[in-house]
Amino acid sequence: MSVYYSLLQWDGLTDAKFVGLDNYAYLIKDHFVLRALVHNVVYIVAVPALTVLISLLLAYLLNNKSYKENAFYKIVYFFTNVLSTVVVALLWSFIFDGSFGLLNGFLELFGLNMNDFYWLGDTRTAIWALVIPMVWGGVGLYVVIFINAMGAIPKSLYEAAHLEGARPMEILFGITIPLIRNVIRVCVVFVVLGTLKGFEIIMILTNGGPEGSTDVVGLYMFNLAFGKEAHSYGYASAIGMFLFVILVGAKLIIDKVYPEKDVEF
Repeated sequence: MSVYYSLLQWDGLTDAKFVGLDNYAYLIKDHFVLRALVHNVVYIVAVPALTVLISLLLAYLLNNKSYKENAFYKIVYFFTNVLSTVVVALLWSFIFDGSFGLLNGFLELFGLNMNDFYWLGDTRTAIWALVIPMVWGGVGLYVVIFINAMGAIPKSLYEAAHLEGARPMEILFGITIPLIRNVIRVCVVFVVLGTLKGFEIIMILTNGGPEGSTDVVGLYMFNLAFGKEAHSYGYASAIGMFLFVILVGAKLIIDKVYPEKDVEF
């Protein structure tokens, strides 16, 4: 149905007009789509890399160090996934606030006076500031996944490595990561596709601003279909199909670059 809708000039309410491929022709020339796509690329490079790396390190520490508070740490890390996207966004909006935000207050402790600088209101910092809540909100789930994957690795492999004098980082990159590579691959796919599709945090914190510096394809499509100023449901559907092609392409690239391999313990 979305393919059919993408061939219409339609506001979602009144009678539709069939326009063929006109929406796609306009999409190719629409510089707002290109700008949003560039922002998507920034996010799919930064967010998955940071999310997976931080999750791996935290999971490795919790799985291989006998901290008595381990059970508590697992709950704390997963807590971010219990919170709704709206709550996470509102929480970080207070942190980034220029007048009473926690971030500016923290920097002032080190003698850095930001002069009420609003991190989400500046085109130079807004896109990078949004990366932090995206990573923060996703790390907890993957920590739990990686802990379970690491827990399935036979302890004898770690004991043998310790007898050989292997260091913790050598064990991590020489034993742990190779043996859970398929789990890491699935998590990378989830984070990349989720980042490409997601726009909720961006919509709540900046709605694509300032001056479109944080707009992404999903948010642009949503605002075209359901925004206050425009109701171009047909054109939004064409952008949706464009996003679908990007998602499939991203999955195929991941399969090519990071293929699934059989792992035996």
